[in-house]
Order: sequence, then structure tokens, then C-alpha cells
Amino acid sequence: MKIQRHLVLAAALSSVLLAACAAPSTSPGTDAAKPAGDKPDAAQPADGAAPAAVKSDPAPASSIDLRGYTWNLDSAVDAAGKPIALLQREGKYGLKLSFNGDNLGVSGGCNHVGAGFKLAGDRIEIGGFRSTLMACQDQRLMQMDSAIGEQLKGSTRFVIEGEAPQPRLLLTTAGGAKLTLSGEPTAETRYGSPGATVFLEVDSQLRKCSHPLIPNYQCLWVRERKYDDNGVALKPSDEWHFLYQSIEGYTHEAGIRNVVRVKKFDIKNPPADASSVAYVLDMVVESESVPAPKSK
Repeated sequence: MKIQRHLVLAAALSSVLLAACAAPSTSPGTDAAKPAGDKPDAAQPADGAAPAAVKSDPAPASSIDLRGYTWNLDSAVDAAGKPIALLQREGKYGLKLSFNGDNLGVSGGCNHVGAGFKLAGDRIEIGGFRSTLMACQDQRLMQMDSAIGEQLKGSTRFVIEGEAPQPRLLLTTAGGAKLTLSGEPTAETRYGSPGATVFLEVDSQLRKCSHPLIPNYQCLWVRERKYDDNGVALKPSDEWHFLYQSIEGYTHEAGIRNVVRVKKFDIKNPPADASSVAYVLDMVVESESVPAPKSK
């Protein structure tokens, strides 16, 4: 019986973008056109004097919160404008960046990669990257892990363009590479709350259950799991029961028992025939291959 434990490093970031607009220059006044004895307008500069500089208010900050989105890396070019092959989104290959607290997380490669960061104006100061130590048969996935860590180390400038629900994040690395990412709202953004963290043990086999709309429906067979302050699993106390809905982001595989960490969200004003809660996969904590039950 083989158990694998995966830890996801997540990372997060909030942005403030400031821009100033240059004020139009003021033309010198035409005193000759004014009646004799009139005083020059106070706003007009004296003849031959340079127009006074006028300060404009800074442009409003972006309304997009980096923490509220998962960012899909769509393309990357080096300082010379040449595409970085390993970081292009192609078919099943594509990396995602997430910002959570003071951690930057990268997923989509072979391992879960992450680093600490701090924000300094329009720049992200990124520390050394850490990674889980899984080995993958697909060498490209492992090379993607290395490539993104190499590109994002150090100081990276960021700009957010567009508005919800499809903003874009533009990153310019310390080495001059430019990365373009598209935003996808997180579950917290979609459901309007931080949600509650719950651990569920999911049985290796689906089970037939009664569904009011779908005949011969099969449900996940689950029970809640709990852990102490040191992360040690406590003896299960919850009874096995049907979960009559799916877990967003989770794909059941027959013969594999999983313990998953999920976020549970209340749904505001759900339809009459729908659930009032939603479950969203956060991470797979434990996996185990279970032999198929013998037919009677």
C-alpha cells in the first residue's frame, strides 16, 4: 500500500498601481485683446515667462486584487523578444501562479513550486524558490519547474491590465523577460467569502445513490477527517455518507482512495433544487491504491 503526501505551496500578493498624467501646457495670455486698464488674469503667466506646471491627481489604482485570481501563464519572451519555449501554454502544458499571503505558488509542472515575496511599489521582490521532490516521466514538466524559478527570481515588475472577470497580469523579470498571464477568479472571489477548510476522505469507489433529477446517479462516498495541531490524523469519528454533489477541481479515479482538503462555501440564493453549499478542492493530502472489491 503506497501513500503519497503532497503539499501545495501557495503564495499571495496584493497590488497597487499608480500613474500620473501630464498636464497640458498653458498658452501665454493675449493682453492686447483685453481692454486697457484690465489686469491680467491670475492664471495667465507674464509675457515671455514659462507656463506654470500643473499637477494632476494620480490615476486610480487597479480594482483587481492579485489574491482574488489564479494567473495562467499564457506566453513568455526573453529580453530580445524571443519566445521562451518551455513557458508557452501548449495543450496540456501550462503553469499557474497564485498569490496567497506572502507566498507565491506555482503549479502545473511536475512539482509544486513556491517562494516568499514582498511588495515594493510596482515590483515584487521574490526570494529563493522551494519545490517538492517528485520525479516525473515527462521531462518537460520538470524543465518547466526549473524555467519558471529561474525567470522569477529577484525583482520583478508587475502591471495589471483590464478588468474583471478577465484581467491580464504583465510581469517583467530582472533579466528583461516578459510574461503575460490571464486571470481566473478564485473560489473565494466567486463565492464572496473565505470559506471553511474541511478534510474529506473519499472512498475508492463511487456508489449508487438517489438523485431527484438524474436516474442511476453515482455519488462520492465520504467521511470527514480531522487532524491535531501537529498535523497528525485523529481517529475518524464521522460516519461514511453520500456526497450528492461534485467537488470542484476533483476527478474521482476508481480504485484510488483520497484524503482531500477542500474549501466549503455557502451559496447565496441557490436554486430550489440545488445545494446551498459548494466544495472546492484545495489539495490532495493522501492517496492510496485500493484493490477492486471482489464480485459476489
